[in-house]
Amino acid sequence: MSIKARFFDDIAGLAGNAFSAANGVREEIHAIVRARVDEVLNGLDLVRRDEFDAIQEMAGRARLAQEEAEARLAGLEERLARLEAVQKVEPSAEG
Repeated sequence: MSIKARFFDDIAGLAGNAFSAANGVREEIHAIVRARVDEVLNGLDLVRRDEFDAIQEMAGRARLAQEEAEARLAGLEERLARLEAVQKVEPSAEG
């Protein structure tokens, strides 16, 4: 094998090792940044998306139940007003 071929093989190996080392450093930096971001997000006490969706659904159901209860209450108040009106009319008709 010639010296030139061996030289280029060594350079290629060195470049490959440098690339591997750079890739390892990149992955390590990525892991550190991800850990820091997770730490900051946990410190902010944020809500996860699935938890938010569940609470939003519960709030929607509660709003619907409240609207139904308000409609029922309005109906009962109307019925009571009619009954009170009938009671007021009856005593004066007898008297």
